[in-house]
Amino acid sequence: MTHLRGEDITREHDCRVDVAIVGSGPAGSTVAHDLTRRGLRVAVIEAGPWREPGDFPLDTFESMGRDYRDMGASVTVGSAPIPYVQAKLVGGASPINGAICWRMPRDVYDEWVARDRRLAEGLPWEAIEAHTDAIEALLDVRDTAAEVRGRKAELMALGADALGLRHRPIRRNVTGCEGLGRCMQGCPKGRKNSVDRALLQPAIERGALLISSMEVAEVLVERGRAVGLRGKAAGGGRVTVRADRAVVLAASAVQTPALLLSNGLRGGPVGEHFQCHPGVSAAGRFREPVRMWEGATQGHEVTGLRHEGLKFETLGFGLGLLASRLPGTGRAFADRVAEMAHWLDWGVAVRAEAEGRVRVLGGRTVVFYSPTPRDIARFRRGVRVMGDMFFAAGAETVDAGVRGFSHDLRSPLELAPIERGGPTSAAAFTAAITHMFGTCRMGSDAEASVVGTDFAHHRIARLYIADSSVFPSNLGVNPQVSIMALAAIAAARVAGEGPRA
Repeated sequence: MTHLRGEDITREHDCRVDVAIVGSGPAGSTVAHDLTRRGLRVAVIEAGPWREPGDFPLDTFESMGRDYRDMGASVTVGSAPIPYVQAKLVGGASPINGAICWRMPRDVYDEWVARDRRLAEGLPWEAIEAHTDAIEALLDVRDTAAEVRGRKAELMALGADALGLRHRPIRRNVTGCEGLGRCMQGCPKGRKNSVDRALLQPAIERGALLISSMEVAEVLVERGRAVGLRGKAAGGGRVTVRADRAVVLAASAVQTPALLLSNGLRGGPVGEHFQCHPGVSAAGRFREPVRMWEGATQGHEVTGLRHEGLKFETLGFGLGLLASRLPGTGRAFADRVAEMAHWLDWGVAVRAEAEGRVRVLGGRTVVFYSPTPRDIARFRRGVRVMGDMFFAAGAETVDAGVRGFSHDLRSPLELAPIERGGPTSAAAFTAAITHMFGTCRMGSDAEASVVGTDFAHHRIARLYIADSSVFPSNLGVNPQVSIMALAAIAAARVAGEGPRA
């Protein structure tokens, strides 16, 4: 088939395929890739546009305005507003994320199976591992090369060693990285093996139809069966995609439940059990220039406290975004801008226990979420450890990014009160949410879950969900590869096969 740009669809357009997929991110592209290999006719509908490497801007704010929902300004509603990011382009977040690749942690999988033994039948560990092996080979996943990690990675390793914490180069889906530090805006050299290039393009070459810049509004259901999708293209034309075999929702843990709720498909806890990885950050100032914007955007991580729900990562921002995070006004702000080359930002992803919910109110999607007191304690612990690593690596001062504390802490002793008796509100921290899960969770109990262990909706025949909304919980690590491994199993189920690779 081909690629239809929604901007060019100005009149009514109808088509018929075997399987219609909503979303072209890691889940949707994996399903399309695998089903076209099996000879099925597939259509993938994506709300955002197709981007070539040369389309990605240098400016971070321009990128956020073009390629994120709500210009990257979506926030949760709860005890404190926390930003959460949702990509809106072909490939989902894959073209504009940090390219971090983690295998499904066995301890998390064991938690899932302990809660619902039937999950072991639908998601055999051996099948997840086999699909993961295939995905890592396809995406060329490997350790970040030493020559592009940057000084920020060397200093994180030095700090982690001093504290006795395990650390390692981040494994990423890139080939020939030049260390431009532009992963979050999109690699202008096309070095990232994002799913639009590695999986969706081959699917298109095998006959898949991609419709970009089209918002799906309706899941068509007739006599209790999903039979297609309908929506409006950016050019104004109404598009109807009929599916003879199945409809697969892979639009994210926010957009998938929102689509179900908007269509009155409320069977099971749709939109409930929202979980995520809130991330908090801190900064350290070094005597020598460290130029955090150079080198791989995220090239090193500390995993030694993952059992506490904490994983630390180097960060790299464009100069505009980095400047926006600096405190102060007037001369004080100008002085900090002049010293930006001496500052590093690191972040910690928190495996939070809180559960929220996704709702559609007045036609707008709203995420309700409030971290628990134990989650806030993890925030404090994470900031304390980051500060200790900064000082151990030679930082002169640390900005913990915590309201009520100095922007120029000068010793580990000044950090200790943050963990022991620091703020109890998420609003006091420099926080953001990146990974989201659980809003259409999988399970064997139709009252406690939305899809069964075969990814099929409990109540609507021929309707499947393949994204991270089916995960029974968050992972505590970057989910891209795990999403793809489970989506590969979902594709096999749609094709009428078992879960094994």
